[in-house]
Amino acid sequence: MDGTIPRADGAELDTGAFDETFDVVVVGYGYAGGISAIEAADSGASVLICEKMPDPGGVSICSGGAVRCADSADDAFNYLQENAAGTTPDDVLRALADGMTRAAKYVEKLTESVEGAGVKPTLFSGKRGGNYPFKGWQTFFHTQVVMDDGFDRLSAFPGVRTRPSSGGPEMFYVINEHIERRGIEVRLNTPVVRLIRNGANEVLGLVVRDTSGERRICARRGVILACGGFEFDDEMKRQYWEGKPILTASSRGNTGDGIRMAQALGAELWHMWHFHGSYAFKHPDADFPFALRVKRLPDWNPIKKDEVDVPMVWIIVDQGGERFMNECPPYAQDTGHRPMHFMDPETQSYPRIPAYLITDWTGCSSYQLGDVRVNDREYAYDWSEDNSKELQMGILKQAHSVRDLAAEIGVDPDKLEDSIERWNALCDSGDDSDYGRPFGTMTRIDTPPYVFGAVYPTVSNTQGGPVHDARQRIIDVSNAPIPRLYAAGELGSSFGHLYLSGGNISECFVTGWIAGQGAAGEKPWR
Repeated sequence: MDGTIPRADGAELDTGAFDETFDVVVVGYGYAGGISAIEAADSGASVLICEKMPDPGGVSICSGGAVRCADSADDAFNYLQENAAGTTPDDVLRALADGMTRAAKYVEKLTESVEGAGVKPTLFSGKRGGNYPFKGWQTFFHTQVVMDDGFDRLSAFPGVRTRPSSGGPEMFYVINEHIERRGIEVRLNTPVVRLIRNGANEVLGLVVRDTSGERRICARRGVILACGGFEFDDEMKRQYWEGKPILTASSRGNTGDGIRMAQALGAELWHMWHFHGSYAFKHPDADFPFALRVKRLPDWNPIKKDEVDVPMVWIIVDQGGERFMNECPPYAQDTGHRPMHFMDPETQSYPRIPAYLITDWTGCSSYQLGDVRVNDREYAYDWSEDNSKELQMGILKQAHSVRDLAAEIGVDPDKLEDSIERWNALCDSGDDSDYGRPFGTMTRIDTPPYVFGAVYPTVSNTQGGPVHDARQRIIDVSNAPIPRLYAAGELGSSFGHLYLSGGNISECFVTGWIAGQGAAGEKPWR
């Protein structure tokens, strides 16, 4: 490996020669890859996992690790159907909904045999229902792994940064324990660069690149693409998304490899416009590859809007100094970025990219304003608890008056003064009649020095990719399954319109076990 991160380059026709053979090869080692491999191995298959990065976990390990589960499959299906807004077939949604009702027991079973592992009580994990008031929303809850006090996440995963309450590293630790216990081979620093197919477009194996060069690996039963999305591929982001630029939060590994490999075999694509994310600060070092996410506040359901009581200490204004959005929508880490993508057709510019987060000294002293989620041994970053490091670095800046602040960001001082005065008046009235932010999140901005920073729309993970059916088989442009090719996880996620918190984690488990069992159940071609 030369230090670069290679991208997949498509597919090649079979020449009959292979360097080694497995029943099932899994591409990517996050949650979905791990669960796929476990299920394939438990179905009697010999399994290889190939991961391009030097460390496993993908973006999964940076997540909250909370698996979205459901009490009722019918209620979950009804919710997912409305949530998808016609972008995903019913049978695919039904498979996910059915799996959500079994996910809690599946996670519990995984933890039973891992020393020090357990599951948080359901109420503590947040049995608060879905993010939006769709039919069936009450059925949802989270299942999250916890480890005892002897578990040191920084020792186990030194390149991972996520908030202390997140269970992402703990969940991956449990999955990895099961991978090791089954003797499943994992090869890190081993990107898959091409699929191998025959003249009938049947997948026979793949080509990997490691320190010895390229190797051809036969997959006697099937290949599972569980290698995530394309959030670190700038060209794909430019082609599929309107806003520019959009920063990336967590992993350099997700460069659309699985999408390109599936496309080379004729795969249809879906949901390419939809990504999970919010807004974030830039690191002052131009070579630092990741955005520094703004703090995540608890999600809320519009049905329970009056119960939201977690103060959000900032507002967001555009390049004209005017507020333009609800900074705290029901699920800010999914739709918080959307208002920022507006393009002014007269100027061909994006007047909300960057936008500006503004708070005051009271707000800056309340809690850390960043919530960094990174899986990268070279670029781990720890946000300071009191924001002092970020003020010293210039990620955040100070101004002694609103007019000074306006001069710093280059906006009309009268407009900015009007915007902040308007906001404070809304706080006093108890009603954000402009954009509908919940009253319990509203805090005045009136105590100098004022603290501010430029923020950009930021992707945590993408939802788009190859179309798959309810059996996780990848579908081509003629609506036929590509033989022996499966998808798992967020590679072509079912979430094509709105997201459900913890939904991608559920997909990793549900689609992982469907794909793993499906690939292992194929009749060997050789």
